[in-house]
Amino acid sequence: SDQEDQERRTRSCSVAMFVKQVVIEGFLTYKDQTALEYFDPKVNTVVGPNGSGKSNFFKAIRFVLGDLLSTSRSEERRGLLHEGVGHGSSSAYVELVLDNSDGRIPVESSEVRLRRTITLKKDEYSLERKHVTKTEVVNLLESAGFSRANPYYIVQQGKIRDLAVMTDKARLELLKEVGGTKIYEERRKESLDLMKDAGAKKKEIEDMPNFF
Repeated sequence: SDQEDQERRTRSCSVAMFVKQVVIEGFLTYKDQTALEYFDPKVNTVVGPNGSGKSNFFKAIRFVLGDLLSTSRSEERRGLLHEGVGHGSSSAYVELVLDNSDGRIPVESSEVRLRRTITLKKDEYSLERKHVTKTEVVNLLESAGFSRANPYYIVQQGKIRDLAVMTDKARLELLKEVGGTKIYEERRKESLDLMKDAGAKKKEIEDMPNFF
């Protein structure tokens, strides 16, 4: 109904996309399936003693959304699998449940489940429990404003100091990354290069002798 549409739009304006739940299994210190939920849309604080898994919790989020494990080497995947007393894990996955009330991710659902699974031989993604390629995930996240070229969605330990002592040039590059203009510039350059190649090929064709 019109009233329901209005209520949905109101909720969309008041609540931006956020992580509602994180499910981890076999990843680093998380051997058994662990679900962390009830996150606030605005500010959350993760507390716990040393060794309780706080850092690995944020690594799990980076694993799905960010730059953690960007290569396909089995040695790197092995380093993310749980290695505890007894049998280690042969596979690991992290699943994020994202609130999509604002419709930022172009799917017809108020929640989006995005999962990444690794073994020693594979690295796979799934969206709403359906297999998708890494390229599809990257494009989906970019459409929602999550560019992998922006390394500051999660500010890691030690980064604050690095930001404080940056040169003006480095700070400008950082602002381009955070604002998304660096991706735009790269895509623009790619488009211009394609247009240049197309123009060169067109000229070659036009310069060819006409045998017909």
